Amino acid sequence: MLETVNETVSWLKNRLNFSPEIGIILGSGLGGMIKHINITESIPFEEIPGFLPSGVEGHAGKLIFGYIGDRKIVAMQGRYHFYEGHSIKQIILPIRVFKFLGVKTLLLSNASGGLNPDFEIGDLMIIEDHINFLPNPLIGANNDTFGPRFPDMSEPYDSLLIHLAEKIAHENLIQIRKGVYVAVTGPSYETQAEYRYFRIIGGDAVGMSTVPEVIVARQMGMQCFAISIITDLGIPGKIVEITHREVLNVAEQSEPQISFLFKSMISMI
Repeated sequence: MLETVNETVSWLKNRLNFSPEIGIILGSGLGGMIKHINITESIPFEEIPGFLPSGVEGHAGKLIFGYIGDRKIVAMQGRYHFYEGHSIKQIILPIRVFKFLGVKTLLLSNASGGLNPDFEIGDLMIIEDHINFLPNPLIGANNDTFGPRFPDMSEPYDSLLIHLAEKIAHENLIQIRKGVYVAVTGPSYETQAEYRYFRIIGGDAVGMSTVPEVIVARQMGMQCFAISIITDLGIPGKIVEITHREVLNVAEQSEPQISFLFKSMISMI
């Protein structure tokens, strides 16, 4: 892994001579945030050593470098998923690369199904904690260059960043929920029994990404903030048949609020 990360980082540095401070992961239907980036370079994943093409609708598959205000950022317009058949090590490679490029703070977004009966479609949920049903990306031999063998996960999502996001949302009349995100493999959506189970064990939303990226980022000492758009509901009495296209449509409608929130946070970090 270290050899691949070093090769990728070396290739990017030779091409760009750019050291971003903040990394952004734009999930399903959320690529519109790139409108707020003063882009200096946009590179398709398949051109980058070690990266894989993006194979999911709603994920453009580009690595974007540029500025939001005076802050240097790198953004993944799309991400990799375990359900695509990628290994968990391939999924988290970009996060390792971000750290080696200089990223200290990671902002993540995703589309998820709501489990909390107070939630409605289109709500934004700040992720306070998670429950992981995906393979842990740290399984296997540990390289101390990446961080400790047994990283602490008592606060995977930074409390100061959560407080900042809440403050910005309150001042701008953006309704925000908070809750626990359950990460599953997918790609099938959940059964009604699974929805009930995930709610019983403490979940407020369920999705197919984000947690492996956060685990790796925290191992390497990066601050993390993540937010979900509730695109469908796994709540008894509100469960209906859904499609990926419907999920994308809801995410795209809510994207301006997440973009505003991220842009405002970046200006204050």
